[in-house]
Amino acid sequence: MVKPKNLLLIFTRNPVLGKCKTRLAASIGNEAALNIYKFLLLHTQKITTDLEVDKWVCYSDYINEDDLWNPNTYLKKVQRGTDLGERMGNAFEDGFKEGYEKIIVIGSDMYDLNESELKAAFEALDSNDYVVGPALDGGYYLLGMKTPTPELFKNKSWGTDTVLKNTLAHLKDEEYFLLSPKNDIDYYEDIKDIAAFKPFLKKQ
Repeated sequence: MVKPKNLLLIFTRNPVLGKCKTRLAASIGNEAALNIYKFLLLHTQKITTDLEVDKWVCYSDYINEDDLWNPNTYLKKVQRGTDLGERMGNAFEDGFKEGYEKIIVIGSDMYDLNESELKAAFEALDSNDYVVGPALDGGYYLLGMKTPTPELFKNKSWGTDTVLKNTLAHLKDEEYFLLSPKNDIDYYEDIKDIAAFKPFLKKQ
């Protein structure tokens, strides 16, 4: 069997009370925030399970052997690095060393993302060197490339509204494709009007 040349990196936080979605938890409490994050993890699993690429789940702290990520479908790894940039850069480096030709990273809190859009992102790399999914908060929800580019992960203020702008500045002389902007889930305002999240907010 020919090994797929495409790799999807899924960056997740271990779903621990008080340790995930902390900005959201400031408004709705730790328990509701954790339940929403688990809901988002399940959504991410549903939109990636049938995607015909290799998939690595990259945990923030430790590998959970018995969770929703089926080890027959997902290779489980722990992120390496001191900040998000270093962690993503290391994951891309590991993937290219394994021989993958197209690598895309996503987070695990994108309720607006679906399987067909992930397929389109990989297809965009047929005619572009990079693909970027802009987040409405000034970051990005997806980044893909065909060659190692460590500088994309350096000198960024992660978690701020400058990440996308600085990333695109790095790519100004490159062939890149921009996906449609999407809203990631960080604050109460990001979910308050979305029906799927209403059950988690009943006590608010």
